[in-house]
Amino acid sequence: MFRRICSIVAFAATFAVSAVQAAQTDITIGMQLEPPNLDPTAGAAAAIDEVVYANVFEGLTRFASDGSVKPALAESWEISDDGLTYTFKLRSGVSFHDGSEFNAEDVKFSLDRSRDENSTNAQKQLFESIETIEVAGPHTVVITLSAPNGALLFNLAWGDAIIVSPDTFDLAKTEPVGTGPFKFSRWVQGDRIELEKNPQYWGTPARLDKVTFKFISEPTAAFAALMAGDVDAFPVYPAPENLAQFEADPRFKVVVGSTEGETILSTNNKQPPFDNKLVRQAVAHAINRQEIIDGAMFGYGTPIGTHFAPHHPAYKDLTDDSAYDVEKAKALLEEAGFEDGFETTLKLPPPSYARRGGEIIAAQLRQVGINAQISNLEWAQWLEQVFKGKDFGLTIVSHTEPMDIGIYANPDYYFQYDNKDLQDLIAALTLEPDDGKRTDLLQQAQQIISADYVNGYLFQLAKTGVANAKITGLWENSPTQANDMTEVYWEE
Repeated sequence: MFRRICSIVAFAATFAVSAVQAAQTDITIGMQLEPPNLDPTAGAAAAIDEVVYANVFEGLTRFASDGSVKPALAESWEISDDGLTYTFKLRSGVSFHDGSEFNAEDVKFSLDRSRDENSTNAQKQLFESIETIEVAGPHTVVITLSAPNGALLFNLAWGDAIIVSPDTFDLAKTEPVGTGPFKFSRWVQGDRIELEKNPQYWGTPARLDKVTFKFISEPTAAFAALMAGDVDAFPVYPAPENLAQFEADPRFKVVVGSTEGETILSTNNKQPPFDNKLVRQAVAHAINRQEIIDGAMFGYGTPIGTHFAPHHPAYKDLTDDSAYDVEKAKALLEEAGFEDGFETTLKLPPPSYARRGGEIIAAQLRQVGINAQISNLEWAQWLEQVFKGKDFGLTIVSHTEPMDIGIYANPDYYFQYDNKDLQDLIAALTLEPDDGKRTDLLQQAQQIISADYVNGYLFQLAKTGVANAKITGLWENSPTQANDMTEVYWEE
């Protein structure tokens, strides 16, 4: 009898432990940067989309984990033979998190708001080809273009094209109301953002009940938080020097993938002496990319010679155009009239690739006579001084938007590059539907900005993630800046 009771107790205890393990439906995700706000249409910071993309907010289309574009709030679409008219059939039975019904009026409002001349959307060029947006029924939207745009469905998948309600759009920065599988719960400034499962979600329900994004800026603190179990995963882990230690620990798995992050030494093309192509070329040849990758990223990263992802089929390897050559850099500076060098600013945002890389680049530039004074800025300061104010000589940043070479056709963009030939080429690319011809135009664009030495092209940022070994569904690669939690769960 005693053995039977013990067996029953042991079984009950085992069952209880299994039930507890099976019931884990919350997760804490580490992020190095806290977003300045939570409205993807009102800010350029990648951290915004890292929290809300596909989780809280949705667009007509969205990026899948492999980079393909698939339906989201639009379940299907038809394109006219001339490529000018897109008729979107919207999903029915969709509601915003406040319970209001999603319909075609919301789509028109959102896209008109993003493309308005007074819009604060950081990627307004995504909507430039749109001429009109018409509501053709409660769940039908017709978008008419001024000229064919083979990238329209791709553009509408960006976080900058998410759909908001006219009734709650003004809450998006601090208390976002979307249609996604998770609802905003609370934001503890300086610490974390919490999301909870949306029980009325129109699509496949999330398997997690709660997601917490925890902000940990210091790499050493990120390591400690993972080891202690205070965070369950760090999809973009900021200290690659620790990865070997995590790989050797069976509690964790390390996932190294690719990103859309072209990491560049951004150059103010209108500020002397960088308005001189010879000076920009000298800077490019003074940079030892591999030394930066090894020193700042512990070997993780792929050298690039232009603003384009190496994993893209249209990529053209142009690294030889700016090969490391100190003597050539010195000769170019002398030819430009700066044989004694010059001083400039090097303003660095918080990510470790920028701070660590900046120290290395400053040392490399000193070898050719360029004295780059480092200023370490917080993210909000960087956005205000560099991105908006254009008050810088040099800076380092990783551009994580997908296939964004089109920014070089915008002379008002923060590095202020103005080339009519490149602008015409990007305009032709927008109109071109043929994949083969688009590849040719993309490669021409890569060659132009490489030959003009617009920026110093460093490396493609690797996605170095660390997670609890029992977590499934995190993205291996980053086709866009997102921590998509829609298919994440804990294995039993």
